[in-house]
Amino acid sequence: MIHLIQNRKYPLRFLLYFEWILLAIVIFSELFASQLNLTSRLPRIPLLNLFCLLIFTIIGWKIPSQNRINKVIYTGFEFILIVCAAMVGGILLVPLLYIILIVRNCFIFTGTTRSSISVFAVLFALVTQLHRAKYVNMIQPLAINQQLGVILFASVLILGISTVFMQMAVDAIIQEFESRQKLAVANAQLREYALRIEELATIQERNRIARDIHDSVGHALTVSNLHLEAALKLWQTDPKEATEFLIEAKQLGSNALQEVRQSITALRVDPLVGLSLSDAIANLVEEFKRSSGVVTILEINLQLPIKNEIKVAIYRIIQESLTNICKHASATEVIIIIQVKTNLTLIIQDNGKGFQINQNTTGFGLQSMCDRALAVGGNLNIETSINGGCKIIANFLLN
Repeated sequence: MIHLIQNRKYPLRFLLYFEWILLAIVIFSELFASQLNLTSRLPRIPLLNLFCLLIFTIIGWKIPSQNRINKVIYTGFEFILIVCAAMVGGILLVPLLYIILIVRNCFIFTGTTRSSISVFAVLFALVTQLHRAKYVNMIQPLAINQQLGVILFASVLILGISTVFMQMAVDAIIQEFESRQKLAVANAQLREYALRIEELATIQERNRIARDIHDSVGHALTVSNLHLEAALKLWQTDPKEATEFLIEAKQLGSNALQEVRQSITALRVDPLVGLSLSDAIANLVEEFKRSSGVVTILEINLQLPIKNEIKVAIYRIIQESLTNICKHASATEVIIIIQVKTNLTLIIQDNGKGFQINQNTTGFGLQSMCDRALAVGGNLNIETSINGGCKIIANFLLN
């Protein structure tokens, strides 16, 4: 059962309030029985009744949920309190106490045990009514059996029907509550999974950037250093060739500087740095066109507000796509489309040489893009073929 039921601090508070209302009605009937002419010919001990009600109320604050022996002892003690108040104290409105017992029973037991205790509650109510019948003297002796039988049958029938509906209602409420708890746990696990994906993607992306810096910037700086050494040696004997070495070294340095700038941009936690998504993507595309010479067409239609995490995911996906196109695609044209209707759709299409996805062995960038989309509740699909270009389609839910 629900763990929080141990101290009755659970979200199903209206059932607890319902229990309190029934107890208040019973206590009110005991306190004001004489003033409201509710006394009967039953032998009554009001103090005993109030004591039993007090104990019955107190034990309702802590319901056992683990040990079966404790559950049995608890339920048995409830029956003893009710029977004592009904048989000895002559308490009024006994069926209400049995209804409270049945509600508590729904939180303690399950299956056939729960149904059996509910049946016992109805039988005890019948025994109580039979016990009280012998004290009724208002009915004529010749009509006692017939009229009393009808009264007993009607009262037990009403209690039995109430028990069935009460148990069904409480079962439905508990199942709905447990379903909501499971859904909440599933959502929490999904959020944790998304955060782990984002963290893993960040770590892998930084490792990739470190490899890129080592392979590209490191290589460029090494070759540039060799060119500078050669230029120094040839400066006196062959100034023309030394100048060529210096020009090549300058070009390598420029390329290395561009790689460093791209790496710094990729390492930023918030790549938008206060810019709107449209401006940030426009800057990214302009830098891509300037460094690669690839014709890039950008179409952005944003009319609805977008969460910041989705903006960052879109920016990173475009950034990764342009990096892959620059390095591998040999494309001459790239089209980037962002449109918002019910959901947000991102399309990145190039006319490059394409590839076969199932034979791609260097697909960390592709997996990183898929993980980024998934982490913010979106999805990403890739359509490509050899010499057929590549088309990336990402969809994001805005609500």
